Amino acid sequence: MPEAPKSGLAAKLPILLILLVAVLGAVLLRDRLSFAALAAHRETLLGWRDAHFGLTALGFVAAYSAIVGLSLPGATVATLTGGFLFGLFPGVLFNVTGATLGAICIFLAARSGFGARFAAQMEARGGQVAKLQAGLRDNELSVLFLMRLVPVLPFVLANLIPAFLGVRLSRFAITTFFGIMPGALVFTSIGSGLSGVFARGETPDLSIIFSPQILGPLLGLAALAALPMILKHYRRLP
Repeated sequence: MPEAPKSGLAAKLPILLILLVAVLGAVLLRDRLSFAALAAHRETLLGWRDAHFGLTALGFVAAYSAIVGLSLPGATVATLTGGFLFGLFPGVLFNVTGATLGAICIFLAARSGFGARFAAQMEARGGQVAKLQAGLRDNELSVLFLMRLVPVLPFVLANLIPAFLGVRLSRFAITTFFGIMPGALVFTSIGSGLSGVFARGETPDLSIIFSPQILGPLLGLAALAALPMILKHYRRLP
């Protein structure tokens, strides 16, 4: 059962602030959180990493969490930065941790502000909407993994929709952490090779994720995530 919804402006304030910052960030930070900005400041970032590795790692995870949690532009560049600064490992761990913490922040803000009340209202109304909600809960883990493995939805919507459907925080956090890991591995790997890209004055080829050797395994993982849901459906057939 979803938690009892909170009421009042205080409960809605976090998600309203996130929406406001997201709009301002889209206007003011688009050029500051870009690949060109990373290229321009790469020597400074590497110097900080070499002199203060622990603080740089903590600062990077905190910055990545803020980018995701406040829905700011630059999440892809942040993932590339994690690979550039820290290599494939521990870079991918820092990337996934930062993204998951940010996703949890916006999930909690949405659930506190609107999500819990919306989920409770859907359940109370009954009918087809409540049946859909119940069906999603029956296949919660599979659906959440699929949302992460096959990112058809923008990342911010994949954080908000579970809050509006009454998903438990523990399941949201687990499926986010492991569901985004395959994609994070690809982009972190690209980031770990940016030194050569910078030397040639080029930009990274992010379309590699659509190549057969990358897309095939991702779709295979998506099929595995969907398998329990498919089996459950066929077991219910007469």
